Parts: sequence; structure tokens; C-alpha cells
Amino acid sequence: MELLSIREAAKKLGVHPNRLREWEKKGLIRPIRLPSGHRRYPTEEIDRILKAGGMNETEPDAVALYARVSTKKEADAGNLDRQLERLRAYAGEKRYRVVAEYTDVASGLNQKRRGLDRMLKAAEQGEFKRLLIESPDRLARFGFDYLERHLKFCGVEIEVISPKEPEEAHAELVQDLLAIITSFSARIYGARGGRKIRRGFQELMRRVREE
Repeated sequence: MELLSIREAAKKLGVHPNRLREWEKKGLIRPIRLPSGHRRYPTEEIDRILKAGGMNETEPDAVALYARVSTKKEADAGNLDRQLERLRAYAGEKRYRVVAEYTDVASGLNQKRRGLDRMLKAAEQGEFKRLLIESPDRLARFGFDYLERHLKFCGVEIEVISPKEPEEAHAELVQDLLAIITSFSARIYGARGGRKIRRGFQELMRRVREE
């Protein structure tokens, strides 16, 4: 009888290792415990799940929504609520069952977002099969492909509901560009130089908008 480690078993089943731990808690799979305490999964048990087409413990129409705006000012203006409303409407049209909603008021450059962290943990535990977002930059300004790959490994597909970014996203992009420029300028020229370059960039963007 061949035994697989939790990572080997998860890879063969195409799920995250945390999913196997959840299945064990529910009594859906029973690994063998070594004297060291480590789990080992018989290949026969893995083959049984594969032949059955997976556990299917989460309904295929179960989806989560993720919405984000960069600033509290945007949230207070109702941009976050409108974004969620559009996501809910889309889910309703597709007859998806919304099981969770996650939101953040933070820059897309910020990787330490409470809503994003909660969403990723829920995905790793197999709580939904599909994540609805309005546009890729709502999830991350940079590194979207890595998040998409991780979620896919967890068995979650990302569904982008709008091929075109909303108007408020353009303003956020300018703010994120300002943050990047200020950060790099401050490192090169010091804090005062960073602020000076930021003001110059803001003036340039103002002229572009006027033209």
C-alpha cells in the first residue's frame, strides 16, 4: 500500500492541502497517522475520490464577491456599495448562490488587506467555487496572475464581470501611480524631494485632464 504526504495527495486531487484537513474534520477522508503525527494518505483512498469525481461538498454555484475602493472618501461617496450591487446583480442573473462578500478600503498596491486575507482563507477551506470581481485591478494592482494561480489551486475560478474598468478606477490608478512615484522619489532624493516630485506629477496630471 503506497502512502502519500498531504501535499502529494492534494496535488493529485487538484486541491489545497487545507481542503484535505477540512475533509478529515468532516469524516470524508481518513488518513493514516504516523508515530510522528504526520498524515499519510493511501493511494486507494485518493483513487476512490478521483473515481467519484471529487467530494462535491461545496455546491458548484456557490460564489463569493470581492469589492475594493482605494480611499474612505470613495467608500463614503457610495462607490463601494455600488460595486457590490453590480456584483450581486450579476450573480443573480447567472443564478449563482452568494455565500460570502468581502470588501476592502485600501490601495490595490497594499497586500495586507483584511478582506483579501479573509477571502483567501475561505477559498483555501473550500467554502466557494467561484470568485466574482468587477475588474482584475479590484483584486490587485500588480500580481493578479499569482493570486489567480493560487485560487485555481484551491479549486476557485475568478470571474471578471466587466471587461471595462469603471470611471472611479481611473482615479484610483492615478493615486496608485502617485504613491509609487512618491515612494521611489523619497528613497532617491529624501522626503522633501519625494513631496516635490509628487506635486509636480499632480500638476502634470491636472494639465492632462484639462487638455
